[in-house]
Amino acid sequence: MSTERWQIDSSHSGIHFTVRHLVIAKVRGQFGRWTGALEAPGGDLSRASLDVVIDASSIDTGVADRDAHLRSADFLDVEHHPEITFKSKAVTQAAADRLKVAGALTIKGVTRDVALDVEVLGQVRDPWGNERAAFSATAAVDRGEFGLTWNRALETGGVMVGDRIDIGIEIEAVRQASTQVA
Repeated sequence: MSTERWQIDSSHSGIHFTVRHLVIAKVRGQFGRWTGALEAPGGDLSRASLDVVIDASSIDTGVADRDAHLRSADFLDVEHHPEITFKSKAVTQAAADRLKVAGALTIKGVTRDVALDVEVLGQVRDPWGNERAAFSATAAVDRGEFGLTWNRALETGGVMVGDRIDIGIEIEAVRQASTQVA
């Protein structure tokens, strides 16, 4: 049986996040450097596997001081944990154009199960003859479950940084040559 291998085109993809700040606002950010691949036995996405490696030091919220704090031991501790990884465990078909991808997310050396809600956006041949597929995914994680517990109490109640991190992922992948598996 042949396996379709899709290399994620990170120049046309993105991993973004949103977290509450001071209870009332949201801070948005992204990771600038990461790689990933998708393998689909027989081209069947419901049996696919996904591996993603993110350079944790590439976190970018648009504010240099905040980004430096996020890279510190208070948050991602990139000196000791330079990578964030996601490795799928199971894919289920949720609807004709929807998948549920269950996997292991590792942040700061802590691994937790996370489910991605994925919309399959379609496939197209680009002007250079490459087959491309696009996906949009969302998930939410509790940062405390990964040891990201730094915070400050506010005088008016609440805390500086919310616990919930909303993740948004836009993927464009390029199909590689099929390979035979024994």
